[in-house]
Amino acid sequence: MQAEWPQRWVRERLGYEPGDCGLFAAALTHRSAARPHNERLEFLGDAVLNLLVAEHLYRAFPDADEGDLSRLRARIVSREPLAEIAAELSLGEVLQLGSGELKTGGFRRQSILADAFEAVCGALYLDGGIAAARRVVAGLMEPRIARLPSAAALKDAKTRLQEYVQSRGLPLPRYAVERTEGRQHDQTFWVVCEVESLKRRASGRGRSRRRAEQEAAQRVLSEIEAGRA
Repeated sequence: MQAEWPQRWVRERLGYEPGDCGLFAAALTHRSAARPHNERLEFLGDAVLNLLVAEHLYRAFPDADEGDLSRLRARIVSREPLAEIAAELSLGEVLQLGSGELKTGGFRRQSILADAFEAVCGALYLDGGIAAARRVVAGLMEPRIARLPSAAALKDAKTRLQEYVQSRGLPLPRYAVERTEGRQHDQTFWVVCEVESLKRRASGRGRSRRRAEQEAAQRVLSEIEAGRA
């Protein structure tokens, strides 16, 4: 009887009739609560989820390259979106946690919710095979995939600027630190980005050199866009 407690949740929230309730009981049990817990199922579910989302993106974005597809997938299967899905499914309400995690609000913690959702995907795969997992995951992910921006919009400014000049056979942008301010552990960087062949130059500021470079690259891109308008 103990192994049957998640059956109603799986049926109502996932639209799936579980065969082995013990699998889903384990998937919904955090390691702080008891054994068997969901760590092994989480490992499996992570692979299942990545495969199914990759498959869907491959079909939905036929012109996206490998890098584009990886960026799109990261927007779907990273911790925050998975935790959001788990919250929408009220997964935290049925998740079994130890007393320590309960006291500290573990049922709301993103990492715990995301891991448990991956474990549920692993249980779906073991219980019903790839077809059952695909059906459930598609129902949950399709609306989110439909809302994704274009693959190009996910690229950072430095990547977009580099691709722009390379597509025109021009030399790569050059970045140089103009100055830094602050103590070593709390610095602000000023970086200049220059595309000499286009006579474009802009500065950026950030708490790291990388952020400053990104801001500078974005300003150069904005100048290029304004010049084409």
